[in-house]
Amino acid sequence: MKVCLAQLTPVWLNRDATLKRAMEAMAEAAAEGAALIVFPEAFCPGYPFWLAYTEGASWEKPVNKELHAHYMKEAVCLESGHLNAICEQAKSLRLAVYLGIVERPLDRGGHSLYCSLVYIDEQGTIASVHRKLQPTYDERLCWAPGDGNGLQAHDLNGFRLGGLNCWENWMPLARASLYALGTNVHIAVWPGSDYNTREITRFIARESRSYVLSVSSVMVREDLPTELPHRNLIVEKGPEAYANGGSCVAGPDAEWVLEPQIGVAGLFYAELSLDAVYQERQNFDPSGHYSRPDVTRLLVNRERQGIVNPEGISNSEGDTFIS
Repeated sequence: MKVCLAQLTPVWLNRDATLKRAMEAMAEAAAEGAALIVFPEAFCPGYPFWLAYTEGASWEKPVNKELHAHYMKEAVCLESGHLNAICEQAKSLRLAVYLGIVERPLDRGGHSLYCSLVYIDEQGTIASVHRKLQPTYDERLCWAPGDGNGLQAHDLNGFRLGGLNCWENWMPLARASLYALGTNVHIAVWPGSDYNTREITRFIARESRSYVLSVSSVMVREDLPTELPHRNLIVEKGPEAYANGGSCVAGPDAEWVLEPQIGVAGLFYAELSLDAVYQERQNFDPSGHYSRPDVTRLLVNRERQGIVNPEGISNSEGDTFIS
């Protein structure tokens, strides 16, 4: 199976323009024969890089409130149909897509943001939306913690795919929850740094005996749109390069199929072989012959979490008292 890693620059904090860029990449990947394209973490509308440079933890600071409000307005709301065109194109191209988004879901009231990894299958159906379980460090200033609903696996051309956002890939039990579903292609999406991808990509491949696709963005100072709120402050305080890429692919033997790509935007391709997976599972299979479920097992809650139970909550007598 041929796969495409979309190491691209978003039109930062501009949802519609970034989705247009994603659709252009999808068309090019399909023309090259790819069955799957993967975009970086929070690609649409972009990663909140400003938090590290604007005293993001300061209370009642107008610049932080204004940037957050702008971020919310440009976030992706699935219920509002923001990904409909992406889904239609995926169906038309017969192309599966992993897309990192900043989600503003109505099922949680529509006023909180989540770092979500969306899987769209080759029929154009949104098959899963994985909200990042634990935002990392300053991400917690603008992203809410997710749940286990999106810890799912998907079949594609004989392979089985599952994905995690950024430092979730360091969470052993999150990885194990996907391994148990039979994944042999692990999708790891990142904001953009070979510091993140260079070591863990091969580590996960060795642990899981799977292909690992790490996909990141690239973004430099000149990529900040001129109309961005408080652009001058972000430029003044920020670095020259916000994200340097590092997208790469490791095989089930933990050797590089594609070494980390640094500092250049583009579409990168790799060929995956099921035989390579089967060969490496001979001596180690973390959820199969090399597991001991009689000794250790994992409990996974895949329910979508919400503040209200739409069917009501019953007391011990069976009476519904909240709806």
